[in-house]
Amino acid sequence: MIGVAGGTASGKTTVCNLIISQLHDQRVVLVNQDSFYRSLTPEQLKNVKEYNFDHPDAFNTELLLSCMETLKRGEAVTTPNYDFKTHQSVGPGSKQVNPADIVILEGILVLHDERVRDLLNMKIFVDTDSDLRLARRIKRDTVERGRDVQNVLDQYAKFVKPSFDEFILPSKKYADIIIPRGGDNDVAIDLIVQHIHTKLGQHDLCKIYPNLFVFFSTFQIGGMHTLIRDMQTTNHDFVFYADRLIRLVVEYGLGHLPFTEKQIITPTGSIYPGVVFCKRLCGVSVIRSGESMENALRACCKGIKIGKILIHGERNDGRFVTKASPGSLVSQDRENVFSFENEPCFSMW
Repeated sequence: MIGVAGGTASGKTTVCNLIISQLHDQRVVLVNQDSFYRSLTPEQLKNVKEYNFDHPDAFNTELLLSCMETLKRGEAVTTPNYDFKTHQSVGPGSKQVNPADIVILEGILVLHDERVRDLLNMKIFVDTDSDLRLARRIKRDTVERGRDVQNVLDQYAKFVKPSFDEFILPSKKYADIIIPRGGDNDVAIDLIVQHIHTKLGQHDLCKIYPNLFVFFSTFQIGGMHTLIRDMQTTNHDFVFYADRLIRLVVEYGLGHLPFTEKQIITPTGSIYPGVVFCKRLCGVSVIRSGESMENALRACCKGIKIGKILIHGERNDGRFVTKASPGSLVSQDRENVFSFENEPCFSMW
């Protein structure tokens, strides 16, 4: 998720379009913060010249957050559509935005709200000369939004410039990337696109497989990895440090198994609110790599039953060559046996 902020008419839309055009092989959607303007009340419409459209309160940030969180979960969302001539919001539900590999959020105050910033993986601020921005705003508002020049100048002096100094410019410090000259800065656009391609190539397996947990890295773990990769490490030391790493992984994995509360009586007669595993444990060792982890599992789980399984590797049918399930598991969970590729498998948890 990418946020593109900057002053009014700074070239944010141009930057977004250039990024999208260079990401032609990726699914990209653009969400405009302007779509989340609040509808003006009848009283506000009577004094529309006194309404500050560049203030954070002018936006429905709660709805914006909800839509962005939904897109971040990979779900489609419907966004409102704001009519700048009538100053009314049509929606929500007027425009559907489908989930994509890249979601770009564009707007003057995208980086102002901390909750919005926390959703963004990359934060961009488009920095353009104020005189150029004013000239662009006059052209845009008169042609696209039906306003007269004097009204645009009055609004700029009374609201746009003060709001830029108070809200928009301070948000520049939160940007990861600052683009001078906006869409004219081809070098900056190219670097951003290259970075996006690099990030997209780094697959996050935890998002693909929700049951996958990656053990966090520490200096201790890094040190052990260094030792077992060192060509000068002896066989004895290699086995010692490999076993240490394996035990850490086993203990980390056990922490993700379901537990249930259990109260016990301590030797002093006190009641201790503890926990135990919800179900009996068993292990299945995949021959041959799994055998190196059996000792660590036995050390962490006293008396655990460990079965064996060897999967045929020459074809992609997942055919079992041999298996030896723990006896207790076979006797207790016989109803969980099912057929796959004409081979019996055991459902274990």
